[in-house]
Amino acid sequence: MSKDETEKKIIYSEELTSNDLEDSKILATTVQKLEQENQIIAKTLARLEEESSLLRELFNNANTELNNLKKPALLVADVISLHDDKSVIKLPNGNKFYCYIAKEVKDLQSGDCVLVDQKTLNIVKKVNVSSNLEVEKFVIVEKPPESWKEIGGLKKEVAEIKEVIELPITKPKLFEKVGITPPKGILLFGPPGTGKTLLAKAVAHSTNATFIEVVGSELVQKFIGEGAKLVKDIFILAKSKAPAIIFIDEIDALAAVRMDTGTSGEREVNRTFMQLLAEVDGFDPLGNVKVIGATNRLDILDPAIIRPGRLDRLIEIGIPDEDGRLEIFKVHTRKMNLQKVSVKAVVKAMENFTGAEIRAACTEAGFFAIREDREYVTQNDFQQAIEKVRLEEEDNVKDEFFG
Repeated sequence: MSKDETEKKIIYSEELTSNDLEDSKILATTVQKLEQENQIIAKTLARLEEESSLLRELFNNANTELNNLKKPALLVADVISLHDDKSVIKLPNGNKFYCYIAKEVKDLQSGDCVLVDQKTLNIVKKVNVSSNLEVEKFVIVEKPPESWKEIGGLKKEVAEIKEVIELPITKPKLFEKVGITPPKGILLFGPPGTGKTLLAKAVAHSTNATFIEVVGSELVQKFIGEGAKLVKDIFILAKSKAPAIIFIDEIDALAAVRMDTGTSGEREVNRTFMQLLAEVDGFDPLGNVKVIGATNRLDILDPAIIRPGRLDRLIEIGIPDEDGRLEIFKVHTRKMNLQKVSVKAVVKAMENFTGAEIRAACTEAGFFAIREDREYVTQNDFQQAIEKVRLEEEDNVKDEFFG
C-alpha cells in the first residue's frame, strides 16, 4: 500500500468517528425528548382514566335514579292477620285483601305496617311508620322561649294557671296528700292581645311536659269523621307522651253553641265538638294530660265545654290597669335605650291599651328613633307611637262596625 492511500484511509477514519459522536448526541437528545413525551402522555392518560371513572360513576348513579323513578310507587297497608305465607291486609281506604308475603320479609306480625305492590298487592317490605304522623305536626318539639318573667300585669291569672296546670305536673304527690283531683283544663278568655297565647307558651316553658298546640279551625276537616278522628289521635298522642299540655287556640271555632238545624258542614263541626267533649270527660281518664282553651268570644261557647269536669276553671285575661301597664311596659323596654323618658306619663297615656298594643307602641317608638338616625328613644317618640297605635285601633273598630 502506498503512502498516499494510507494517509487517505486515516483521514477517512477520523471523519467517520467524529460523525458517529454527533449522531449519538442527537440520538440521546431524541430519546430524552421521547421519554418526556411518554411521561406527559402517561399523566394525560391517567387523568383521562380518572375522569372516565368519575363520568362512569355519574352515569351509573343517574341511570339508577332514572330506573327508580320509573318504578311504580308502593302502597302503605296494615297487616290484619297472618296465614302461613299469606296475610290479610287493610289499605288506607278501608278495603281488605288476601295477599302473598315475599320471602325477604321476616318477623312479620299482626298490626305491622307494610309496603305492598300496586298491581298484585303482595307484601314486599316491612316498614316502621308512626300511626300519629298527622297529629305529630301539632307537637312543639322545642320549648317556647317565653317565660313567666316576660308576662307583666297578670299576677293573679299567672298564679291560677300555675295551680291548675303547672303544679299537678311538677308536684303530683302534693295533690294526693291533700286528697283532691286538680281540674282537667282551663279556659282563658278576654279581648284580643291580652296575652292568652303568651300564658300558654309560658306554661310550656316552665314544665317538661310535651306541648301540643292546635287552632280550633284546624280540627274542622272536610270529610265526615276526619275531624273527630283527628281529635281522638291528638289525645292518644298526648297520653302516650304524658305529661302533656294540649293548647287549643280560638276554641270558639269548634265549640260554639250547637243548633238543632244546620248545614252538613255545621253538623260535621258538631261531631268533632262532641268527640272533644268525650275525650276531655269520657270513660278513659286523661291522667297527666291538661287542656288549655283560649277564646275571645266566651258568649258563644257551648255550656257543655265549660261545665265542671271539663274546662271548669275560667280565667279572664282582661285589659291591664295602670300598674299592669307599667309592668308590661318595663318588660318590652328592658332592652331599649331610653333617654329623658317619663315612664309614668307614657304609661298613663296608654290607657285602655292591651299588652299587644303596648308592645306595638314600643316597637313604633323605636322606628321613630331609627328614622331620625338615633340610637336612643325619647319621650316624643313614645307620644307619636301611642297616637299612631290608637288611630290604627280606631280605624279597625270602624271597619268592623261598618263591615
